[in-house]
Amino acid sequence: MAGQLVQVATETVTSAVASVTLTGIDSDDVYMVAYNNVTPSVDVRSISLRVTKSGTADTTSNYDYAYKVLNSASSFGEASFTNDTEWQYLVADSVGTGTSESANGIIYLYNFNSSSEYSFITAEVTEVNSSTTSRGNQGGGVHTVASASDGVNWFDTAGGNIASGTFTLFKVI
Repeated sequence: MAGQLVQVATETVTSAVASVTLTGIDSDDVYMVAYNNVTPSVDVRSISLRVTKSGTADTTSNYDYAYKVLNSASSFGEASFTNDTEWQYLVADSVGTGTSESANGIIYLYNFNSSSEYSFITAEVTEVNSSTTSRGNQGGGVHTVASASDGVNWFDTAGGNIASGTFTLFKVI
């Protein structure tokens, strides 16, 4: 049956870690990552995402992305970035240690196994941020390197830890 999800990897964070890496992308299928209840260990932080090459996060300045922000307490916004070292605001922006602050999202991964094409993502994120505002980010990104990626890596952009969350990688078949 088409459209099934096959779990490839999962990690649940219950005590602070510097990053979370999920690998296992080994085919040209579309992959999906779902994450929920993600919080940093320090208040008002962004959680970012990078591709992995042989299990190691690629830190080069080859990440382009754009997104729309849907705010419950203010007007909508948008932003775009080129030649960044990660996909930052697509994953979680300004969440923290306060009551109910967390991020949840679904990210689709395209061309990750290809060694001749760029890797692309689309992202849908919901969160309650540090000012207790519900908001959602929706957008996409490209890793402008034509080489195979085997997974993704989440981390606190400012160098702190991820305090909690569940991260799961699926193959879409």
